Amino acid sequence: MTDEPTGIDPARRARGLAVYREVYGDDAVVLDEGQSDFFDQMLAHLFGEVWGRPGVEIPARRLLVIGVLAAQHRYEQLGIQFRRALDTAELDIAQVREVVIQLIQYVGYPSSSDLYRVSETAIAQYKAAQR
Repeated sequence: MTDEPTGIDPARRARGLAVYREVYGDDAVVLDEGQSDFFDQMLAHLFGEVWGRPGVEIPARRLLVIGVLAAQHRYEQLGIQFRRALDTAELDIAQVREVVIQLIQYVGYPSSSDLYRVSETAIAQYKAAQR
């Protein structure tokens, strides 16, 4: 924790927090202002300035992120994105599976089992939550 002010405009942080909640849900971890400079900067810049820009809606941005995460073999984060896309109805189960088929062609077959596993885990979690 720091005793120094973050220097981030409160309106920017609030805008970023609203977009962050839209992207990750109301139950996503949120640190209090000043608790983490990294988190404060992420809220203000990544979510307030980038994810919140006009011109490309959140579902399209999420698909871009899914592609990048798959290419970087960041499966834990990829699972979060798949699950959130299902929870928000940005993608349905068939579309998640189709995204995986598309991505495998670009990230390669050696990564296909991890990509498949993480998508099917997200689907199973989604189905369990629907019961």
